[in-house]
Amino acid sequence: MPEVEIWTDGACKGNPGVGGWGAVLRSGEHAKDLFGGEAETTNNQMELTAVIEALTALKRPSTVRLHVDSRYVMNGVQSWMHNWKRNGWRTADKKPVKNRELWQALDEQVNRHRIEWVWVKGHAGDPGNERADELANRGVEQVRAGEG
Repeated sequence: MPEVEIWTDGACKGNPGVGGWGAVLRSGEHAKDLFGGEAETTNNQMELTAVIEALTALKRPSTVRLHVDSRYVMNGVQSWMHNWKRNGWRTADKKPVKNRELWQALDEQVNRHRIEWVWVKGHAGDPGNERADELANRGVEQVRAGEG
């Protein structure tokens, strides 16, 4: 199984507002940068999208060391998603899960790979996280320029 190291980040200018996502993928000598954005989104949606897009880009099931600075994404996968699925994608207080479509897409990708989740503090000098942040902001600029 290929081993891949991934860093992801999301950005939003206004919440909701123009948003972007970025991901850095590294495997051996190979590296790939991914980014994109949306005109009307939220920070959490961009954080989720970054992880989904990064994992989707892997052509085959892989062993992934996934670095995120979003506790929302990490807690969602590790703590909340199991119960949401059991409860028909409803929270403990029976409300529909926010961003359900994104969580379902992430669940599908998580089940394809063997993932080690690593939380990193954002804007604290981690080179992979800083690069993912730059890419997320590039996604914002791409949308603002009418290219996204």
